[in-house]
Amino acid sequence: MNEDFSKYNGEGTTLRKAQMRMLEILIEVDKICKKHNIDYWLDFGTLLGAVRHGGFIPWDDDVDITIMRKDYKRLRKILQKELPEQFIFQDWTIDKFAFDNYGRVKDTKSLFDYPHFRFQKIKGLFCDIFVAEKGISIKIKKRIDFLFGRVFRTLNNYGYVTYNSVFKRRLVYACAICLAPFVFSLVGIERLLAKCIKNDLLILSFGTNWYSERYEKDIFPLQEIAFEGYKLYAPRNTDKYLKHLYGDYMQLPPEEKRLGWHGVKIEVYE
Repeated sequence: MNEDFSKYNGEGTTLRKAQMRMLEILIEVDKICKKHNIDYWLDFGTLLGAVRHGGFIPWDDDVDITIMRKDYKRLRKILQKELPEQFIFQDWTIDKFAFDNYGRVKDTKSLFDYPHFRFQKIKGLFCDIFVAEKGISIKIKKRIDFLFGRVFRTLNNYGYVTYNSVFKRRLVYACAICLAPFVFSLVGIERLLAKCIKNDLLILSFGTNWYSERYEKDIFPLQEIAFEGYKLYAPRNTDKYLKHLYGDYMQLPPEEKRLGWHGVKIEVYE
């Protein structure tokens, strides 16, 4: 690729400053994971950027990693104790308005002005930490998620960013409470069956609305890959992994589609 991408994230641009701040987050998470022998891997656009650009996709404005569900609770506790003061870990167990079923490490010296974050304590740049687990099939996960995702987010105050009406929020919340035992039971049954079925399919945890196939044989053992001059963990077979996510991932999108995923106002403070 001989194209000049500096118009997106040239040195001194706000986006490049934001990418460097997110790189700092990623490096700290990498250090902590390696110190405690917790496997993680670059995922989504962060992995694509590593393979196609050697770092960030020039127009990208977030970073993504994934870890196994068995490691998530342990990593949550460790991050809260060991992250530098500038960064904080956040998920639904810590911030009552963090309604996603995965975690984030956020920067306290920046602004990521995304409407869905407006009630959260920290609104800075972040690294998403997705959670993977064994699954039966993508179709079953989609069907369970149709209810589970809605119930989970509603119970974690998603209604505050979707409904102005207090009555509607309370009504939807009451419905979620009634449905919760049923949908949480569905997830428990699926997880039990997934342990009994011998396949290597991994799914992102219930409530996370991404349905690309992931296979253990393509991920483990992990390899190191160059990302902005640092060696970070990636799936063993990045080609197969990225083809499942994006198809022909080396093909650049047309210029009109080269936008940050969130397209929000970003500020980076010294």
